[in-house]
Amino acid sequence: MSTNTPESDPAPNPHATEEQVQAAMQDTKLAQVLYHDWEAETYDEKWSISFDQRIIDFAKERFDKIVPDAPLPYERAMELGCGTGFFLLNLMQAGVAKKGSVTDLSPGMVKVALRNAENLGLDVDGRVADAEKIPYEDDTFDLVVGHAVLHHIPDVEQSLREVLRVLKPGGRFVFAGEPSTIGDFYARRMSRATWWATTNITRFGKLKEWRRPQEELDESSRAAALEAVVDIHTFSPADLEKLATSAGAENVETASEELAAAMLGWPVRTFEAAVPKEKLGWGWAGFAYGGYKRMTWLDEKVLKKFVPPQFFYNVLVTGTKPTA
Repeated sequence: MSTNTPESDPAPNPHATEEQVQAAMQDTKLAQVLYHDWEAETYDEKWSISFDQRIIDFAKERFDKIVPDAPLPYERAMELGCGTGFFLLNLMQAGVAKKGSVTDLSPGMVKVALRNAENLGLDVDGRVADAEKIPYEDDTFDLVVGHAVLHHIPDVEQSLREVLRVLKPGGRFVFAGEPSTIGDFYARRMSRATWWATTNITRFGKLKEWRRPQEELDESSRAAALEAVVDIHTFSPADLEKLATSAGAENVETASEELAAAMLGWPVRTFEAAVPKEKLGWGWAGFAYGGYKRMTWLDEKVLKKFVPPQFFYNVLVTGTKPTA
């Protein structure tokens, strides 16, 4: 079963003061903590994260895409920048690892990830951790995973060195969900356009029923401003391959995914954030998920045959620790 974080770890701070927020604009690690502590309790709902078979399959597909022949299960795995545990906990349910450790710079995220692990009956411990100085001994883990985490870390190469340090010789890392430079360019612009259109159109007539209270919209705008501070990097597949190799990894490989899927997914998620949740029922959920699956099919079966990998939104990277 899951265990609590050590008493020496800091407590979550879900209600940052205005002074803290202003200070975070100049301190990216403080921004990471404040933003993710702020989001922790609602993060699963915001990003449609769950731990059912649909998301178990989604996580396993990401893993299989970059390591299709992994010798499962790994004995002990760690998730770097775990958030609420989406990637590792679902991979454990899929049989990828027996025992897990969740780490994040945000105490709030570690708290929620451990709670999710306990609810799932998984053998997981957790630590509040700076990815550039991971608080575990050398040669501890057989596998390190992460999803949408590297782009938050100031010194990615140093973090990958730390990942290799805590891996056992021959151990593997798998990072998925990293934003590509080109993909981030079009995704952010589509999101901003969707937010502007939705929040302005819902000012009029019967569409006012679809408008969230102004204070909620203002809070979302402040969160978005802080999000711009915590999203530090974008990558091409070649960028991640070079960083992993420079850190000392062997057998480095990259892959990319989501072009049409991202062009649908980002406006859909932004629209969901801009309207009252009670307006979106099972019909909308079916449209969003079904549309994503169809666009993913288009990406994998058609677009990948002629579109260069750097144009896809998500980049994945894997490598191993030298055995010598």
